[in-house]
Amino acid sequence: MTIVYSILSNKTITVPVFAWFIAQFLKVINVIVVERKLDFTRFIGSGGMPSSHSSFIVSLSTVVGKINGVSSVEFGISVAVAAIVMYDAAGVRRAAGKQAKVLNKLIFSQKEEDRKNFDENLKELIGHSPFEVFMGALLGILMGLCFA
Repeated sequence: MTIVYSILSNKTITVPVFAWFIAQFLKVINVIVVERKLDFTRFIGSGGMPSSHSSFIVSLSTVVGKINGVSSVEFGISVAVAAIVMYDAAGVRRAAGKQAKVLNKLIFSQKEEDRKNFDENLKELIGHSPFEVFMGALLGILMGLCFA
């Protein structure tokens, strides 16, 4: 039981998980406001506003900075990982989502018999705009500052 307590009292675990949860919850709220529909799949899906990847990793960096100091090696490592995650979310994964959108249009513009091997759309919403990444990072900073 002490291992469970140790994990649950570790701010470098609990704060990022909470930041991820809040970001995913905000995605559901955003869909309700913008599209006027309730879509719980947004709670577990990637992409959208704000970036839960960014909120998770930036809250981790913030917590590490508060606990170990911003001049610590651990903080430096966490910032480097955060930069990679956010670059990937707004760059590589966003580009992959755009490619999936184009491929879906190509595949489903074909005759029905020509697309018999394609039974489902490719996932298009897998990346983030730079603004979504920024808002996720801002959420992560706020969560780290408030709960660490």
